Amino acid sequence: MQSNERQLQLTIAKKDYVAESVAHFVLIDPTGIDLPEWTAGAHIDLVLADDVLRQYSLCGDPRDRSRYEIAVLREPAGRGGSARVHDSLHEDDTVTVRGPRNHFPLVDAERYLFIAGGIGITPILPMVRTVHASGRPWRLLYGGRSRSSMAFRNELTSGYGEHVCVWPQDEFGLIDLGKELGTPVTDTAVYACGPESLLTALQERCAAWPAGTLYVERFRAAAHDTRDQSAFEIELAKSGQTLDVPANRTVVDVLHEAGIDVPVSCREGTCGTCETRVLDGVPDHRDAVLTEEERACNDCMFVCVSRSLTPRLRLDL
Repeated sequence: MQSNERQLQLTIAKKDYVAESVAHFVLIDPTGIDLPEWTAGAHIDLVLADDVLRQYSLCGDPRDRSRYEIAVLREPAGRGGSARVHDSLHEDDTVTVRGPRNHFPLVDAERYLFIAGGIGITPILPMVRTVHASGRPWRLLYGGRSRSSMAFRNELTSGYGEHVCVWPQDEFGLIDLGKELGTPVTDTAVYACGPESLLTALQERCAAWPAGTLYVERFRAAAHDTRDQSAFEIELAKSGQTLDVPANRTVVDVLHEAGIDVPVSCREGTCGTCETRVLDGVPDHRDAVLTEEERACNDCMFVCVSRSLTPRLRLDL
């Protein structure tokens, strides 16, 4: 946990189901005080055990500080975290929460196009609320396997009408990105969250759009060629130590073995907890947090997954 990050003990005030296999939780402070403020795109860590943390996007209204809301899809092929959330957490239980933190912030734009696939609606929903309240123009394309699988579908369609286009795959097939993104538009921010296939297709479609148009949040970091696991060195600027990072070890594991306390949470390059400043060298970015523009700066890296493109990295540690 980051030294300046809050750890909260919250009560589950409500648990219900907002779609097929999607559990919705309302978390409150047991004493009734306001929770730490957050902005659209933020997530929290839910501590399920000493060594089990999962990150979930806040899907409520950022203006309502009396509660945090999350929605969790049961993933049979997952690592067990979602099943534990569904089966073991109940109303009136106390849960440990860390955060919130935001690596998917909403930027200022003249207009917005939101694209969500499945449970990817969760970080998009507060963005919709925020932008709608501002009066700026926006649209949402919301895809899912079927209407019954699409969390918050009724709330979105009844509350925002023609702003929302619901696109169930079993009725219409995949979202027609060619139609929606075929003609580049200036002054538009495109925000998307969903499965990797959707985000990859969006990146291809938005390649002809103005730079910096597309903002995505991934459920997990994109796959990398595991053959490219070269060894390298890290130099720690504050202590003067130089450490070897073998091909089969992560930077954070090497740091922890050397007694260097770097906070880590997801170990998948998605939560942003282990962000570390880079002073020299070129990281091999393997996270799902940084934009392409941020990666090009090469001034930070996420040491749980990223490696090095140069023989040595100098870190601000």
